[in-house]
Amino acid sequence: MRIIISPAKKMNTDVDSLPWQDLPAFLDRTEQLLQLLRSMDYAALQKLWKCNDSIAQLNFERLQTMDLGKRLTPAVLAYEGIQYRYMAPGVFTDGEFAYVQQHLRILSGFYGILRPFDGVVPYRLEMGARLRVGEARDLYAFWGSALADTLAAETDCILNLASEEYSRCIARHLSSDVRMITCVFGELQANGKVIEKGTLCKMARGEMVAYMAERHITDPEKVKSFDRLGYRYCPDRSTDSTFVFLLEKEK
Repeated sequence: MRIIISPAKKMNTDVDSLPWQDLPAFLDRTEQLLQLLRSMDYAALQKLWKCNDSIAQLNFERLQTMDLGKRLTPAVLAYEGIQYRYMAPGVFTDGEFAYVQQHLRILSGFYGILRPFDGVVPYRLEMGARLRVGEARDLYAFWGSALADTLAAETDCILNLASEEYSRCIARHLSSDVRMITCVFGELQANGKVIEKGTLCKMARGEMVAYMAERHITDPEKVKSFDRLGYRYCPDRSTDSTFVFLLEKEK
C-alpha cells in the first residue's frame, strides 16, 4: 500500500535535524521546470503563484539562487502546512520514519513525486498552476502518467489523503488493477450531504498519517478504526473506493 498526500505552500530549510537520503526520482524534469521559471519575469511569476508581494519576492529570490543539489531538507520535514503539523514528523520514532519512507508519497507540481527522505529545496509551484511547459499545456499534461506509473509499479493499493488538485494527476492514469481509496473527512449536513471543510480536513489527513505510522498499518481496512479529532468511520456512506469519516457532533 502507498499513501499519497499533497505538499504545502509554506516550506522551510532544515539541514540539521535529519539527513536526506536520496535525490527525487524526477530531478531532470524539475530542472526543466526551474529553467522555465527562471526565464519568466517577476510580474508573470506573481500571476502564476497568485500571491502577495512579500511571498512573490521571497520566491523570486529563491529562484535566482536555487541549487537542486545543495542545502537539501528531507521532504517530510520541509513542508509546514496544517496537514504536516498534525502529522508531526518531528516527533516520529525511528520505526515511524521507516514506515513513512516505505509507504508515504508526497505529490508535487515541482518535483512530481517524493519519498519522505528525498532531499528538496523550498519552492512554490502548485500542481494546478497554469504553466505551459513546451508542448504541455499545464503541469498535469507535463507530468502525464509518470507519477501514476511510479506508484503502480510499487503497489496495487493507494490510500488517497491528497486534495483533488493533486490526486487527479494519479487517479486519471491508474489502471483497474490498482485500487485507489479516497478518505473523506466531513460533516453531515441537515440536507443529508457530507461536506468537507478545508482546515478540518487537512488536520484529519495529517492525523491519519500519524495514526497509520504509529500502528504500521499496511491493510487499508484497518484505517477504518481511525477515531481522532472527533471523526468516526461511517460504513453506511462508504464504498470500496471511498472511506467516509464523519465528525461527531458534541452532545
